[in-house]
Amino acid sequence: MLVDSHCHLNYKGLAEQQNDVLDRARARGVTAMLNISTRESEWDDVLATAERHNDVWASVGIHPHDADQHPHIDTEKLVGRAAHPRIIAIGETGLDYYYDKSDRDQQQSSFRTHIHACQQTDLPLIVHTRDAEDDTLAIMADEMGRAPYRGVIHCFTASDDFARKALDLGFYISISGIVTFKNAAELQATAKWLPQDRLLVETDSPFLAPVPHRGKTGEPAFVADTLEFLAKLREEDRDELAEISSRNFYQLFSKASV
Repeated sequence: MLVDSHCHLNYKGLAEQQNDVLDRARARGVTAMLNISTRESEWDDVLATAERHNDVWASVGIHPHDADQHPHIDTEKLVGRAAHPRIIAIGETGLDYYYDKSDRDQQQSSFRTHIHACQQTDLPLIVHTRDAEDDTLAIMADEMGRAPYRGVIHCFTASDDFARKALDLGFYISISGIVTFKNAAELQATAKWLPQDRLLVETDSPFLAPVPHRGKTGEPAFVADTLEFLAKLREEDRDELAEISSRNFYQLFSKASV
């Protein structure tokens, strides 16, 4: 039992062979995949994939890279789309100051809009953060003070301190194939101590293929390789960690259990 908690099945590299990609994932024991949207133009396609496959779920959201192009996406629009039974999360959203593809104020506004949608729907938030730890935490904490919500820091690469503060806010941490890279010592150190009951695993495919597939197009089947690496890193039983991380997925994304 394995879950890929974050993939982009409708991105180039996977969309052209989507059925084969899904079959390869199932062959390696992947029983569920969360297909993530990043811009409004792909919402329908992302959802359609989830409607065609019982083991695929969908999210609705705007990536911080695309915040400038989506000033019209308000909380009401997100809440309306999230009512669909196959949409189980809001995002991905957040802040990316590494590339700065969108104005930072607009990124922050969009981030809060997504949080408000989570607060209204009780769906979890999928957070992307890069080189923006302080502002990400400040917004998360400020909004948590206004009304409770839950979520996950996806593709975690932030600091140890950020992880602890996100956990204090009740968030889950999702580990991608980056943890298998030779230059990921800091991430590996964090991944060792993350509490079992807050740990998710993802591919972020078609990106970030883990060792031994590095350099190839990532796909959900590779979540098995990341999970195996994590189990060895944490000195835990592989099957037990697979079961726990899968259970965590359904605990967080509880709409998928209905």
